[in-house]
Amino acid sequence: MFQSILMMGGLGIAIGTVLVIASKAFYVYEDPKVVAIDDALPGANCGGCGYPGCNANAQAIVNGVQDVNSCVAAGADVAMAIAQIMGVSVSDKEPEFAGPGCFYSKDDADMEYKYLGVTDCRAAALLFGGMKVCRIGCLGLGTCVKACMFGALSIGSDGLPKVDQKKCTGCGACERVCPKNIIRLTSMTRRIMREYTKEECITPCQRACPTGIDIKEYIRLIKEGDYEGSLQVIKERNPFPTIISRICPAPCEFQCRRLLQDESVAINDLKRFVCDYEMNQDKRILPYKAPATGKRIAVIGGGVEGLSTAFFSARLGHDPSVFEATASLGGILRKAIARERLSMDVLDWDVEGVRQMGVTIQTNARAGLDFTIDGLLKQDFQAVFTATGGWDSRLARGDIDQTETVFPGAYLLIDLLRSQSDNNINIAAGENVVIAGGGIRVPEAVNILKENGSKKIIVISRKQKGETSFNPEAFDELSKVGVTFIYHSGITKVMGEEGQLKAIEYADLDTGMKQVINTDTLIIGSGRFPELVFIPVKKEVQDGEEERIENNGPLAWEGHELQKKPDSSKELGLLSSQDAISEYSSAVAAINGGRKAAAAIHNLMYGIQFQEPSKFITEKTMLQDVSFLNNVATFPRNIMELGQAEKNSAEKNSIDKFSTGFSEEQALAEANRCLRCGLVCYEKSKAIG
Repeated sequence: MFQSILMMGGLGIAIGTVLVIASKAFYVYEDPKVVAIDDALPGANCGGCGYPGCNANAQAIVNGVQDVNSCVAAGADVAMAIAQIMGVSVSDKEPEFAGPGCFYSKDDADMEYKYLGVTDCRAAALLFGGMKVCRIGCLGLGTCVKACMFGALSIGSDGLPKVDQKKCTGCGACERVCPKNIIRLTSMTRRIMREYTKEECITPCQRACPTGIDIKEYIRLIKEGDYEGSLQVIKERNPFPTIISRICPAPCEFQCRRLLQDESVAINDLKRFVCDYEMNQDKRILPYKAPATGKRIAVIGGGVEGLSTAFFSARLGHDPSVFEATASLGGILRKAIARERLSMDVLDWDVEGVRQMGVTIQTNARAGLDFTIDGLLKQDFQAVFTATGGWDSRLARGDIDQTETVFPGAYLLIDLLRSQSDNNINIAAGENVVIAGGGIRVPEAVNILKENGSKKIIVISRKQKGETSFNPEAFDELSKVGVTFIYHSGITKVMGEEGQLKAIEYADLDTGMKQVINTDTLIIGSGRFPELVFIPVKKEVQDGEEERIENNGPLAWEGHELQKKPDSSKELGLLSSQDAISEYSSAVAAINGGRKAAAAIHNLMYGIQFQEPSKFITEKTMLQDVSFLNNVATFPRNIMELGQAEKNSAEKNSIDKFSTGFSEEQALAEANRCLRCGLVCYEKSKAIG
């Protein structure tokens, strides 16, 4: 018996030892933060956060992948508790909701595959490829509805998913299961920041519009009598709709599919109608703004592009200030447009709308004289954008008799050349000079720089070596005096410290490889200063085992170019074909420049990577399209009468009441002509028998 006891005791010790060793070998560490957050979460395991269970979401929060308020089943108190665990603060979050990107159902398609009993969109897409006619459009089997855990989605009578925004939590479950990317999370910020890609069901008119307005949607709302809703759609991408409705060249109308049948829809005149409604009501309809970020942005230039940048930045929740060199806003529009086309009342009305979005305006403030970029950055502006306009703007404001400089060490080539004959124009060129572009005027510029004491001159050209504009003899002479040529390259960034330019970064247009060269002067071979976003450079200092940001010492800054759409001609760097080198071709193009600038500012301040450009729509992108229309009745275009313009302008003391626009009856008739196009589809009207 004693032996049995010893045997059992020894066995117990052995098992205990094995268990101790196993516990050490297979021990799984549980992060106390993950445990605490998991306990704070409601335990619904609904998957609304995009993760399989609350524990997975808790781990994602700790890893910084998810926000502290990512749980759609919890309230603000839970978010606050999680924030306390993480040691962060909770700020207002812009609401996101699902939105269908297609309006054309499979029931309306000319031809379709039969799904042979398949009831899931994903399976149908894999087995049959979906629709035969509209490869983009909704498959209509309602998989997104089944995925929604909050009852926010349903299939409407037209066979398309409908979203109840009051119930939608923005969890993204429907977005993840849709094989055609028809359902997508959307928000005001996302729609401002986006560039259209070739996968989206975008109408031809919207693709042609430089600002990318959802044209078919604002026309639909006009047809329904919802003029305020129509204005909200327009102002989502255009801060100057009343102005543009009078002067826009309307490239959208040249792409209207009704041209295959009769005449284009009067898109711009319909915009004018709804904008006239707003001003005649004397009631400003302001678009939605994201929650305040507390970030201050300076915009240099109060023209269309500068004001547009400020407008979109305000909508993104930032605090923008515009610095204008003259006493009034509007830029070239105030000087170069005939008054019978654009009255000052109309211009002032839209400009005031930008101001009411929370934009601060400071006039009679010239860059380089009344303020500097490094000075603004020292005043706690998180970013500075240059939108100073081109040579036309300088001529219009009578500002050509002296040197203009926007950022430290930068001058226009035209000012350098004019300095030879005009003693009022002085260029303080340093010893190390970079000339960007310049063409046939480069030899003359080099001679002037040499006379002024410049020792090292580098010319950066976007052209290949054999494509230079000047003759071989001139090239030999420049080489003899020590000029270095860098071919087929573009400047992508400028860098400086305090009030001095220190270096530039350039990229090879073939390989994309970037290099930095030191310089104290940059001569720009165009009629305007480039559009750059300047941000302070924060130094990372190793402090024990942690890294912290140190702002002490001289202010270092960088000027970044705006993102460009990809093209076969290597669009990268300054002076590309996508850059404005004097004035924009139209005001509506300048508005889009401002929107792109606001997106670039936002991304640079938050360190967000630019959108992948490989699928952007460019002028050379091959897209599906429609070459003929079936069963579309012919209806003539409604012509807007212009005869009342002179009568209105004769009323000296009254604002333009816009009686030159459509009447409500005409607007309704014209809105009914819209075919409500998709990418490769359109609504049909009954043929005339």
